[in-house]
Amino acid sequence: MATALFVCLHNAGRSQMSAALFEQAAGGRHRALSAGTTPAERVHAEVVEVMRELGIDLSDRRPQRLTRALAEQADVVVTMGCGDACPYVPGKRYVDWQLPDPKGRPLADVRATRDEIARRVAALAAELDATG
Repeated sequence: MATALFVCLHNAGRSQMSAALFEQAAGGRHRALSAGTTPAERVHAEVVEVMRELGIDLSDRRPQRLTRALAEQADVVVTMGCGDACPYVPGKRYVDWQLPDPKGRPLADVRATRDEIARRVAALAAELDATG
């Protein structure tokens, strides 16, 4: 079982969607964590809404701060817009996804980001299945 850590600035949008969609795509074969470099108070309302459309409830998830200890648990770290604020842990695989921050965006844009994340996490889960 591999662990994927999804990281963005506030852990209130992209990384929360990524972790939830990865958990769904991996079907228990892999584990997801998420964190942010400057965590928000709560998951963005527009993110909660578009994920609810898929039957995924993020309303009870709380953003958490990215720590080195959290990063050390991961086999792969997926960053989304945190740049140099993300700690580098030697020996970890890093992937950077250029995705727009959904905060304050129209629902159609947030859905498009959600659907792109779903495509990417499905590919990541399949890759982790193949590598072991």
